[in-house]
Amino acid sequence: MTSAAYQLAQVNIARLKAPLDSPQLKDFVDALDPVNADADTADGFVWRLQSEAGDATDIPVFGDEWLIINMSVWRDANALTAYMYQGRHREMLARRREWFEKLQEATATLWWVPAGHRPTVAEAESRLLHLRTHGPTPYAFTLRTSFPAQGAEPVALEVPEGLGCSA
Repeated sequence: MTSAAYQLAQVNIARLKAPLDSPQLKDFVDALDPVNADADTADGFVWRLQSEAGDATDIPVFGDEWLIINMSVWRDANALTAYMYQGRHREMLARRREWFEKLQEATATLWWVPAGHRPTVAEAESRLLHLRTHGPTPYAFTLRTSFPAQGAEPVALEVPEGLGCSA
């Protein structure tokens, strides 16, 4: 059971196999607006990171121009997974290897935020690096190994030593 005082933040990153304007990524780029529109109207959706272009493909992450970021806030894990594994988003997940490299390290993490908080890219990078270093904890976890909202860390983040963004 989720506390209404907290909402679930998620971030995932992907390394492009080709430039966004390449023929190889055309289907992915063409699907961005419809998939984002589906998210915007999904039950339990709260917020998503986006630039003036309406998506987040031009927002830098980890100082790597080949990485793209997707970050959003949801009511809870059930709302997030209901969106992720149905409709257009599910179709895109099935095709992700056409567009993105398979990375060895974790590329997605979840964490609880106080209702109304909008996470920053630096916060997401910190959470992802923490997951890579320590595995799932209340600070950064996965859908398979999750923690209740009551275990959420305070928003005033203290980045663990050595895990700061070098960008």
